Amino acid sequence: MSIRNLQQLFNPNSVAVIGASLRPHSVGATVLHNLVTAGFGGVILPVNPKYDVLEGLPVWHSVARLPQVPDLAIICTPPDTVAALIAELGERGCKAVIVMTTGMGRLRMEMLRAAKPHLLRILGPNSVGLLVPGIGLNASFAHAAALPGKLAFVSQSGALMTGVLDWANTRGIGFSKFIALGDSADIDIGDLLDFLARDGDTHAILLYIEDVRDARKFMSAARSAARGKPVVIIKAGRMAEGAQAAASHTGALAGADDVVDAAIRRAGMLRVFSTEALFGAVETLAHARPMHGRHLTILTNGGGPGVMATDALIDLHGSLATLAPATLAQLDAVMPAGWSHANPVDIGGDAPVERYCATLDILQKEPQSDAILFIHAPTALVSSTEIARALAPVLLKSERPVLACWLGGATVAEARKIFSDAGIATYRTPEEAVRGFMQLVDYRQNQQLLMEVPAAVSDPFTPDRLRARSILHAALADGRTLLSETETRTVLAAYGVPVVATRSAADVDGAVASAQEIGFPVALKILSPQISHKSDVGGVVLDLTSAAAVRDAATAMQQRLGALLPHADLQGFTVQAMARRPLSHELIMGVTTDPVFGPAILFGQGGVAVELLDDHAVGLPPLNSVLAGDMVARTRVSRLLAGYRDRPAANLDAILRTLIQISQMTEELPELQELDINPLLADADGVIALDARMRVAPAAPASGHARLAIRAYPQALEQTIDWHGEALCIRPIKPEDGAAHLVFFNHLSSADVRNRAFSSLRELQGPQVARLTQIDYDREMAFIATRPDASGQPETLGVARAVADPDNLEAEFAVIVRSDIKGLGLGRLLMEQLIAYCRNRGTRYMVGETMSGNQGLLRLAQTLGFSATPVPGEALIALRLDLQSA
Repeated sequence: MSIRNLQQLFNPNSVAVIGASLRPHSVGATVLHNLVTAGFGGVILPVNPKYDVLEGLPVWHSVARLPQVPDLAIICTPPDTVAALIAELGERGCKAVIVMTTGMGRLRMEMLRAAKPHLLRILGPNSVGLLVPGIGLNASFAHAAALPGKLAFVSQSGALMTGVLDWANTRGIGFSKFIALGDSADIDIGDLLDFLARDGDTHAILLYIEDVRDARKFMSAARSAARGKPVVIIKAGRMAEGAQAAASHTGALAGADDVVDAAIRRAGMLRVFSTEALFGAVETLAHARPMHGRHLTILTNGGGPGVMATDALIDLHGSLATLAPATLAQLDAVMPAGWSHANPVDIGGDAPVERYCATLDILQKEPQSDAILFIHAPTALVSSTEIARALAPVLLKSERPVLACWLGGATVAEARKIFSDAGIATYRTPEEAVRGFMQLVDYRQNQQLLMEVPAAVSDPFTPDRLRARSILHAALADGRTLLSETETRTVLAAYGVPVVATRSAADVDGAVASAQEIGFPVALKILSPQISHKSDVGGVVLDLTSAAAVRDAATAMQQRLGALLPHADLQGFTVQAMARRPLSHELIMGVTTDPVFGPAILFGQGGVAVELLDDHAVGLPPLNSVLAGDMVARTRVSRLLAGYRDRPAANLDAILRTLIQISQMTEELPELQELDINPLLADADGVIALDARMRVAPAAPASGHARLAIRAYPQALEQTIDWHGEALCIRPIKPEDGAAHLVFFNHLSSADVRNRAFSSLRELQGPQVARLTQIDYDREMAFIATRPDASGQPETLGVARAVADPDNLEAEFAVIVRSDIKGLGLGRLLMEQLIAYCRNRGTRYMVGETMSGNQGLLRLAQTLGFSATPVPGEALIALRLDLQSA
């Protein structure tokens, strides 16, 4: 994870082209020609022993003979020359190289070994190159130059890169950076996300990716970038036709693309599925105002376009806004008799400009509407241009998003331009406009997941980890990967998941005895490692009310298994108490393990037809109440869970709590590979697991939390200490600390806030609280000190945080203690904890700045070993601590 030396890649003062050539259509000739003709203002240094002059420039016969060290080198030579050239460039001090050479194979590792001692960064191999139009840099063999702009485009496909470049040029779309990753031997998608997130010339990031190799790095970089600017992504390879058959419903349902989709959503990015949608999304997001819901109001001058837009909206799971009676009454006053009296609002093909203005003014005040879609088809009665000129100023004042569709060609071209120039997202068809609206809806939801503060946990649960681990380890010691149903239920119960009373029996007599112990009625299930779905072989019988019924059912199962699967190993039977919950819903919850993103959690509608229903959502652990709630809301069954007719609502808190408990299992049990709870019954009284399967595998050395795409809460860092006679908990901050953090901020004096924030910040807003409490534990750390308040709830007394750069070279720190308890040593205690953590993590320096008048922090920092240096021209002091010095 590194952005080191990427500045030389994207903003070089000199570029060497190694393998520059005169041969027509060769890579070396094309790259040199592109560099020269694009208007690059730096020094261009062709290298090739065969020539003396190329493109009017002197040619140097070797790297050793170059008159200066190039900031950037482009290698266009055969594979067996690359490693030696990399080593030579590194020794001379070059820090960035684009390797366009293909067919590196085993030589790739030699290339990386040659670069490592010099911290030389490599884009490629097999890269088409990059373009930075703002400085006239075309370091590629693309067929065309890029226009300057504010979008960065990163592609894992060179062919798609050149195709998109051609497509964008015909539409006048410009770029800040245009990059072909190639084989990503060194610089990868995560590095570029980190760099572009900090790039002031880039306002939005567009990605085309085919695979992710380092999920943790990708997720950290994507979440960081998406907090600051829109990130729109196309992920190719959605149809995984070669997927292996899974041992459970969960494994079959949660395909690889579902997991990728969950990762994109969790990172706050927007996923699209075509090149046109990629750029359309940028226009939509660039011009949109804040969204608060998914209800759209459609204004049209023709019934047909309004119906088309409505069909598209419903097809994409959007919602029409229901107009309030007061809104309808106001519209009646400005509309002709016989107007639609509903949404879509059809104002008629003969509507004058005044009717447009009056209608829009009314609709912008409709409380149930979250956005307005304006659709206009040209008529001979009113000029489209005149309408556009009148409406553009009105729409610019709207507090909610407004999207426009000007149907037609030349007749509405000027009107379309007026709207576009005014910053109103404008589309050519109703369907495109509706897709733009739904992109806003999806982006808003994803950003909320990134920024929202979840509620504090009211009843924290401590699982019986030792019991669960002992069962998993015992199964693996026996050489088994599938747990028995009884073992699975014991593990679930250890993590607080409600399960029905269950016994395992080795034979028919044992099944009868177990049924008598549990009490009738019972359910009987066959137990065999060769049978994944028991109902397929008649291996489940319900509502057995006597010992004789149990004996008859077990005997019949035994005979049936012998006839259908004579080679199956009958290990006995499972006997369960019948769960009498007639008004319950059948749900499915489970875990699957993706080869890239690790564990993923599934929720949806369960039962024997679960694959046919295909109603499920996938999320990545760790989950909290907000993330679990989002998973439930994305399923169709969620509407049933809310209650209908005489069926009461299911206990949503119990459902969410179970999802969170399953998430905790995936975090703490690295052996867990697959879990399937189907059905999980849910009703007003709570949930109970009826049938469950679990597959395990030996955990990789030192895996644990490392297998998660998002690092889980590091509970091992918690400690309780005695502080002035009371117990004080020092621990990492959690997303659930949002409310307590807001109370903590309100206990700070204005002077302390000014010293910490360098401004007179009066209150924290929701996104600010989320940013402070929802941290990425893989890159930053915030230790808080808490103690119980008068009501027994934890209150925050102080916080010390450090945010590391992607290279883990420097971590910027800050510390603040509640104003009423300053001077008692809490700041020092928190800082010592933070320094120890950063040192153990391998961070080289801790750095920070403080106002020169903040004597308390200056004294603390200097006693901890920080150097203090005045910042020239500022009333600030720079603080720096070398963590790795002897």
